[in-house]
Amino acid sequence: MLVLSRQRDESIMIGDSIVVTIVDIRGDKVRLGINAPAEVPVHRQEVYEAIQRENLRASRLEPGDTQGIGKMTGRGPVSPQPPRPPAQ
Repeated sequence: MLVLSRQRDESIMIGDSIVVTIVDIRGDKVRLGINAPAEVPVHRQEVYEAIQRENLRASRLEPGDTQGIGKMTGRGPVSPQPPRPPAQ
């Protein structure tokens, strides 16, 4: 682990496109500003771990486990639409 010291309004570069800036320091809390490209997800660790747990749970679903999902939204399953006759 790289450990750096920074003061308020100082930044750290991660690669060429991620900037972490110290926004505020109050007691034992540090506020960080993170500027990253939209395609780079940025999450607090506890949120990231919750997303990973949910993805793992979803990957373990069996085909029958998804029955009734349409009922949750108040809509039934979507039926394919019959082809329309050609316009005259």
